[in-house]
Amino acid sequence: MTMKIGVFGGTFNPIHRGHLAAASAAAGQLSLDKLLLIPDAIPPHKPLPSGSAGAEERLEMVQLCTAEVSAPAEVLDLELRRQGASYTCDTLAQLREQYPEEELFLLMGSDMFLSFETWRQPERICDLATLAVFSRREESEAAAFARQKKHLEETYGAHIRVLENPGVVEISSTELREKLSRGAGRAYLTEPVYGYILRKGLYGTKADLKHLIPEELRPIALSYLKPKRMPHVLGTEQEAAFLAEKYGADGTAARVAALLHDCTKKLDMDRQLSLCRHYGIDLDPLEQVSLKLLHSKTGAAVARDKFGVSEEIYNAIYYHTTGKADMTLLEKIIYLADYIEPSRRFPGVDELRRAVHTDLNEGLYRALMDSVKELQGYGSPVHPHTREALDSIRSEIGGTIHE
Repeated sequence: MTMKIGVFGGTFNPIHRGHLAAASAAAGQLSLDKLLLIPDAIPPHKPLPSGSAGAEERLEMVQLCTAEVSAPAEVLDLELRRQGASYTCDTLAQLREQYPEEELFLLMGSDMFLSFETWRQPERICDLATLAVFSRREESEAAAFARQKKHLEETYGAHIRVLENPGVVEISSTELREKLSRGAGRAYLTEPVYGYILRKGLYGTKADLKHLIPEELRPIALSYLKPKRMPHVLGTEQEAAFLAEKYGADGTAARVAALLHDCTKKLDMDRQLSLCRHYGIDLDPLEQVSLKLLHSKTGAAVARDKFGVSEEIYNAIYYHTTGKADMTLLEKIIYLADYIEPSRRFPGVDELRRAVHTDLNEGLYRALMDSVKELQGYGSPVHPHTREALDSIRSEIGGTIHE
């Protein structure tokens, strides 16, 4: 069966809710099987204005948005990797090689549609893809739009689909950049993109990262993550806040630790080891070969370096994967919040949640036991800190353990 693939390119400087509304509208109206989001490197029609985000930064912002589109979305860096200006005809030719039998739809706004003949090789574009065009609602432009549609169909044999964009967001990227420079514009962006802009200081924004309350930290923390991990981190924050209130811990510290606990989770082994060298983190033999164990250590280091977290929060992040002997209340809360947050789905999780919500220490014992059994079941080594944590909590609660 032939797939329908949408191709949505642009500077995305920055990508905002208007782009995402258009992408979702196109996905629905065209019944797309996949949507390709392609930031350009060097726009051929006009240069990027001064103060723009760099190509890699624009790419990362788009990658943060894939979960916001109502179709499976994939972000491609092919225009960033290609030398010279980013011509649509070259991009479509590349995609046609990759998808020789699929139906390609090139998404564009009405302004681009009306100036289409100024593009490089418009006839080649029309041969490679169907033009999927968002029509303007203004009656004054309807006649020009209709004339252009007829002209392109007759001149180039273009296949054109006219789309409605019911979720239109009335703001240009220029206007949005100006708002951001004044400390406004957040409503036009997804939270992770807004956080990324603040974290990088893009478009004239200024944020004191070392003095943020959890509500201010949340979008910035999300900007470190892959979209599929964001629900987990938000769930961990929710669970940590609940446990902190129930057991008398510092709620703000719990939320900050939860928001930052996976801030380096998406990094590969080479980048994790590079951070370990940068921050002078000593690794034992097991940690040197285990990617899963590294992110808690590097995450704690980044949290202290970039956000100035306290030693208490640093340790809660550092030990949230393995645990340790004589865990503090906050360390127990972050370890368990990460383990049982609402999006977790594994056999026995509901029973474990009830145990944690009834008695924190017994819940911790059960969680550590489950972790050890799981690792042993896979034939994987158990970190010494986990064994020490289990022995410590067993000693702490003594005869009250319910095996």
